[in-house]
Amino acid sequence: MMVGHALLAFALTALVAHRYWPTERALLFGVVAGAFATVPDVDMTYAVIGLAQAGLGSVWTMTAAFWGSSQLAHRAVTHSLVVALIAAPGFVLITGDRSRRAIGTIVLSILVWIAFAKSGVIGAGVMFIFVLVGSAVALVAVRRTDLEPRALLVAAAFGLLSHPFGDLFTGEPPQFLYPFDTVLLHSRIALLSDPTLNLLAIFALELTMAWFAVVVYFHVRDDHRHDERLLGHIHGRATLGAGYALAVVFLPAPTLDVSYHFVFSVLAVGAVGVGPKLYPLQPFHVERDPKTWLCTGMAAVTFAILAYAGAYITA
Repeated sequence: MMVGHALLAFALTALVAHRYWPTERALLFGVVAGAFATVPDVDMTYAVIGLAQAGLGSVWTMTAAFWGSSQLAHRAVTHSLVVALIAAPGFVLITGDRSRRAIGTIVLSILVWIAFAKSGVIGAGVMFIFVLVGSAVALVAVRRTDLEPRALLVAAAFGLLSHPFGDLFTGEPPQFLYPFDTVLLHSRIALLSDPTLNLLAIFALELTMAWFAVVVYFHVRDDHRHDERLLGHIHGRATLGAGYALAVVFLPAPTLDVSYHFVFSVLAVGAVGVGPKLYPLQPFHVERDPKTWLCTGMAAVTFAILAYAGAYITA
């Protein structure tokens, strides 16, 4: 759901900001919020240790080692609403003058020490990486945009606070109130009882977030660029994605526990987006517009998911 976190944060913040700000400013505000929404997932860097320990082997062995190691730190230290409420102003303070930077450094350092006291060296290490990446996002945002501290604080807070809720459908639920021991949810939320259909529903949910972000982008841009239309960027070759229905025969049914073969292969269908256009008078024409690549690729993946789901249900 990492991409979904960023896309949803971008879409919601840009859509609201567009009511009050010009187009470019609203889009930049959304991009900054989306960037902050990805920061909590830096805790996955710890999983690299498990991958290194496993060494080269089968895809299944390596992925099992990767995710097994990640569970030791993932969705705990950085996926906390408490941490987000402290980190967001800390990141903004880091971008200020000398006195504010000093306060921000103290605030963020306290988070690292709390993680050390609660989760030891591993927790402190994960929190340290979280602090570094979040500070980098804030500094880049200040240098590349005209967002004032208050707007930056809203973007940072929304991105960090919204992230944990997107993880309720996959894996273990986040520790919303870390470092406190209070547990809000003990298990993930299942959308459907069938494990394969549940995975497809979650994948479709993230795909919906992607389409929402695209629709918001075109809506915001449409105020002064009336030639921009979403459907105009979806080529008919996207329907080729329906051929993915054959994967029901050749690939084992995916679940949340074993989904890599499905996720990687269905995303590969998106390559249709950069394929050539064929015209009677222009036999080979490569589309040069990245928006068309993206929209056509997403449409192809959408057709693939729908076709696969239909084939699985009727199989």
